[in-house]
Amino acid sequence: MTAYDAWLRKAADERDRDGLTRRLHPRERNSQLVDVAGNDYLGLARDPRVVAAAADAARTWGAGSTGSRLVTGTTELHTAFEIELAAFMNADAALLFSSGYCANLAVLQALADDDTLVVSDAGNHASLIDGCRLARAHTTVVPHADPEAVARALSNRTQTRAIVVTDSVFSVDGDLAPVAELHAAARTYDALLVVDEAHALGVVGAGGRGLVHGAGLAGEADIVRTVTLSKSLGSQGGAVLASRAVVDHLVNTGRSFIFDTGLAPACVGAARRALQILDASPQLADDVRRHARRIAAELGVAPPDAAILSVVLGDPQRALAAAERCRDAGVAVGCFRPPSVPAGTDRLRVTARADLTDDDIARVVETVAAAAKEQA
Repeated sequence: MTAYDAWLRKAADERDRDGLTRRLHPRERNSQLVDVAGNDYLGLARDPRVVAAAADAARTWGAGSTGSRLVTGTTELHTAFEIELAAFMNADAALLFSSGYCANLAVLQALADDDTLVVSDAGNHASLIDGCRLARAHTTVVPHADPEAVARALSNRTQTRAIVVTDSVFSVDGDLAPVAELHAAARTYDALLVVDEAHALGVVGAGGRGLVHGAGLAGEADIVRTVTLSKSLGSQGGAVLASRAVVDHLVNTGRSFIFDTGLAPACVGAARRALQILDASPQLADDVRRHARRIAAELGVAPPDAAILSVVLGDPQRALAAAERCRDAGVAVGCFRPPSVPAGTDRLRVTARADLTDDDIARVVETVAAAAKEQA
């Protein structure tokens, strides 16, 4: 046995002991599970109009984009969708990436250097945390949703530039960032505000335009937004929405833009059609929030701000057993354990969808409640 074999076995044994082993659960072709584990908030991933748009794009442009965005990976479809997404979000410009993760990496890597302070919320998504690590900047992690802590960090900085970075809807608890207060602190201290709207697009704000738009801050030159196309838009990919100057800078310096293969045309076509559906049906955002509030009320947990709610069980083995009990009963829920959540806050994560029926909601509530009670 090599040193690496021994190390891998030891790590696997420790994960098993602590209830932290993760396994893949392939979805069946015609699964009858009620899905409240994924992030298809508007139920558009299987919408025939969205699927047809993906197929049409593949037939027109091919199965893949064939290269990086700066070589052969940009089609007329990419450009058209960037223009439409920017208009929908009231942004100066948009730039597509192969994932929301890559978008976050590019923003922080390209906009920060060793003369930059990055102030990061303690609850930020892993992609933002990894972006901070790649940025070569000094990073200060502040308590969750605490604008005063952000202001203190900015006021004490010695670096020339500063970036405040936050999720808008936090991916685990589903709470909203205080974006207006964060923007005020950032503007006071001449800092840029970066907001990841992955879980807000399609859910929060007028017609699902996101938290920044809902706060009346869309289009401000000192705010950069990132989104993913893999949640409410039911596709794959990510985007940055920012001033033209920021977008041009990312095109020239964003490593996960320059060196990554461009987003496949089918994904662009699907996301574009989904955005058009959302634009024409703004009530979808209201529907998903209404369903989330109903599920939370019937489960007796805190009312959610967006589509995400949690049933905290506090132990990884109990959370895993409860999730498996739900799956056996025909309901797919998220099972969040460290490092996705802090130790002792292991939970079932439930995500509402706009297309859930009354029967679906009743089944989810009954199943999750029973599984949680068994593990209490």
